[in-house]
Amino acid sequence: MSVSFLPKFITEKLTDLTPELLAARNIQLLMLDFDNTMIPYTTDTPTDAVVAWISRMLASPVKLCVVSNSKRDRVKHFCDTYGLPCITHAKKPFSKGITACLNRFALSPSACALVGDQIFTDTLGANSAGLTSILVKPINNHNFWLKARHVLEKPFIYLARKRRL
Repeated sequence: MSVSFLPKFITEKLTDLTPELLAARNIQLLMLDFDNTMIPYTTDTPTDAVVAWISRMLASPVKLCVVSNSKRDRVKHFCDTYGLPCITHAKKPFSKGITACLNRFALSPSACALVGDQIFTDTLGANSAGLTSILVKPINNHNFWLKARHVLEKPFIYLARKRRL
């Protein structure tokens, strides 16, 4: 597959993605990054808008699966609480977690998208696996390293700026 740091689509936040929007792009499965995409690193509690979004998505034909690099139990606990399947230790941008998800749902990459806040893990991983990559604005770059990473991502965001959903 292609190696690209440019996301296929960019949107402000996770809740901008609707079942109708995904279905119009033939997306049957949405893989979700966890930290800074669904909730900030600094909390385990989603906003009311994210809870409502999860509920709406679970009632739709679009399947959801959290695919996270995290090794912490908070991801599994969150997913159990909200009825989401999850794969942790995904090792994005490498294919381990993405391939496990594709196998779990028996879908081809062309029917799937991965949404996340990081170009060097989420976007690169999705593009390399042949998925539709969707970049969202990080919820909270609360420390130096997250801010530094975002500065390094700026040129790619600039190049892809017209790819708004």
